[in-house]
Amino acid sequence: MLKIGDKKLINAWAFYDWANSVYSLVISTAVFPLFYSAITKDEIVTFLGMKWDYPDTLYSYALSFSFLVVAFMSPILSAIADYTGNKLKFMKFFCWLGGLSVISMYFFKDLNTAWIGIICTILASIGFWSSIVFYNSYLPEVAHPEQQDAASAKGFIHGYIGSIILLLICLGMILAPNTFGFDTSISETILSSGNSLEIEKAIEDAKNAASLKAMRISFVMVGLWWIGFAQITFKKLPNNIYNRKPEKDFIWKGFKELKKVWIELKGYPTLRNFLIAFFLLSVGVQTIILLATIFGSSELGLGTTNLIVTVLLIQFVAILGAWVFSNVSKKLGNFMAIKITIFIWILVCFSAFMLEKELKNVEIYFYALGGLLGLVLGAIQSLTRSTYSKLLPKTQDNATYFSFYDVTEKIAIVLGTFVFGFLIYLTDSMQWSVLSLALFFVAALIVLSTLKRTEHVH
Repeated sequence: MLKIGDKKLINAWAFYDWANSVYSLVISTAVFPLFYSAITKDEIVTFLGMKWDYPDTLYSYALSFSFLVVAFMSPILSAIADYTGNKLKFMKFFCWLGGLSVISMYFFKDLNTAWIGIICTILASIGFWSSIVFYNSYLPEVAHPEQQDAASAKGFIHGYIGSIILLLICLGMILAPNTFGFDTSISETILSSGNSLEIEKAIEDAKNAASLKAMRISFVMVGLWWIGFAQITFKKLPNNIYNRKPEKDFIWKGFKELKKVWIELKGYPTLRNFLIAFFLLSVGVQTIILLATIFGSSELGLGTTNLIVTVLLIQFVAILGAWVFSNVSKKLGNFMAIKITIFIWILVCFSAFMLEKELKNVEIYFYALGGLLGLVLGAIQSLTRSTYSKLLPKTQDNATYFSFYDVTEKIAIVLGTFVFGFLIYLTDSMQWSVLSLALFFVAALIVLSTLKRTEHVH
């Protein structure tokens, strides 16, 4: 068995990011929302015996439900990770649950099978986020404290590279399906009719059908990639290196610890108010990440190419943004750097609200919006976590405080996706949903303006 600090062990641990990040990029952000939007556009979807006139509302609610389950399960899973010796088995279970759920999305091919897509969306989300709880908890068992920052960064880099590679492969399949062997032929009857408009439409329909099939194949590829590469991690990770035995009532210990943090926060007003600001801004940030492509497809009528190019653009600019704002925070302080990013997020929301399908060259404006979003996406996520870390009481167990931080974020996603979906239902438009997210950013900015320092509290 590899010992803590061994480079092979650290590399194997970080490789799980390579395995699972394809879910975040290809399924959550890029291809699946586009596929769902293409199948359900202007249609009525039946799910659980109910008819949904606004399928995007149903998708938004499905995400809300999955994160509600994750928010409830996180403290339990954290307790399992901390107080039992079986976390490798749990990590494997949730990896397989997520991967197989993604593969099963292949069977969602039309309106009649939309229920498969919704159920698989929920299960894949639960599998992904639950496996991450155990993945994160392994860090102290694979790397010494002085190695942990580098190990964590290595995981991020692996995830970024792996997900970009698979997304580019999927993009090639979707945009040039005939090159990858997908059937784009049209019937001899239409060809012999001599009607150029009919032939042109038939060719376009055949290519669209082949592209949709390519999207379904990409779901299978993501699932196989996730499960397959995860085996490299599972082969090397230790199990129960401290020979722990389950403590009595360990299942509910996580909730007891969170309750303890909730009570302790009264004594740390700066930390408490920062968490409130973090909750409010997370409502906006995470909802936009999850539903940006649906907005571009359903509301603006943008094509698959435009949207996936925008997603790639966001990914690349996010790396630059994280670096830029880490330097801004050094010069102006964490709070000021976060305020600047929030102001840009507000600008993103108002700009998206102003975009309309009829606008000339709307895709160019959407690219610009994607670039602006990318600039602050990586920045706000890294800044909020590092700022929270600086504010933590020195004498306390940081793991429990970070568990509270994670649950706060998940509940924010539940609220954000629910509000987004509900406003689509009320207004028959995503523009008001996007505008509503700006209000959460404004509220976060107001709360942050009351905070004056980021040094450790005592």
